[in-house]
Amino acid sequence: MSTDPVSQKRASAASEPPKSGWYWAFRGMRSAVSIPALILTAAFVGYASLARESGLTLGQTLAMTGLVWALPSIVVLTGAITTGLGMVPAAIAVALASVRLMPMTMALMPILRGEGKVRRLPMLFASHFVAVTAWVFAMRNLESLPRPARLPFFVGFGGSLTGFVFCMTGVSYMLVDGMPPMVAGALSMLTPIYFLCSMWSAARVSADKAALIVGLVLGPVFYLYAPGLDLLWTGLVGGTLAYGATRLARRGW
Repeated sequence: MSTDPVSQKRASAASEPPKSGWYWAFRGMRSAVSIPALILTAAFVGYASLARESGLTLGQTLAMTGLVWALPSIVVLTGAITTGLGMVPAAIAVALASVRLMPMTMALMPILRGEGKVRRLPMLFASHFVAVTAWVFAMRNLESLPRPARLPFFVGFGGSLTGFVFCMTGVSYMLVDGMPPMVAGALSMLTPIYFLCSMWSAARVSADKAALIVGLVLGPVFYLYAPGLDLLWTGLVGGTLAYGATRLARRGW
């Protein structure tokens, strides 16, 4: 008999009577009340300070928070706007900052897909919530749920997380004048620290951890010598080196 916790959870879930999608969506909303959500909210509080100092209006700040959602891409877009970059260069910069979300979405969609015919519109809607916080949570928890429960659970989680962060960003924007700049900067740093710790704990194979270590080394180098493309080159070169090194290590070279 399997002692794997995920397998045990699957067997327990399969033995339960089927529940409605609304039940699982509410379960996802409850799961959004967590330490990761608080850390992400704190990071957006720091972004609200940056947005106000950059001259963005409350409407512009909230529009980017709700529509772009991924914080690194929002920061890149804010910088492009404040430096007077044209629409095309700004779009390219945001696309490069967001390209990491494509393989994350591709990895998550097969897990979210229910049985039978794929419903494209709900899947497209769910893909909007794919950012590191929701992705790490989903990859660690969704496989223990029945397949019909995964999509509503994730939508409940991602929708409530996005809604809460959206509201807190607006409140912070209006109250940010009383926040010391040092505090706002420290709050912004919480998110990358949490992302690093979460991705390390979610890593399933040695290549994932090796890629994180190599990325930490190469990131500052590419930031100095290839600004604007540093994330792209760090991921490409670091991931390739980590993959090659772990393959050679398995062969005993």
